[in-house]
Amino acid sequence: MKKQKHQKMSSDAVNVVAARFKVLSEPIRLQILQYLENGESSVTNVTKGVNSTQPNVSKHLKMLQDEGLVAKRQDGNTVYYRIADQTVFELCDVVCGSLKAKFSDRSAMFS
Repeated sequence: MKKQKHQKMSSDAVNVVAARFKVLSEPIRLQILQYLENGESSVTNVTKGVNSTQPNVSKHLKMLQDEGLVAKRQDGNTVYYRIADQTVFELCDVVCGSLKAKFSDRSAMFS
């Protein structure tokens, strides 16, 4: 059975997809997303949860927000972030499944 090919994307679509993958290419951003998967959280708590500095976490949260992956709300002086696009976890599941299979195949070579 032949594998179905995906429809060819326009160059604009390729750029949009590349931007999504680019924002997910930084490990701390994946840590932030993983932390926020448990629910809305303040920047202070995210900072503690990913063991980083507040300026660094704020910079990465802004990038995730610009890409539409997280959303924020302000309550007084406190800013809270939450996941805005749950499909990011589906993408991570696909990638993790692929890597698991890849490393499983490699380990079988050595047994």
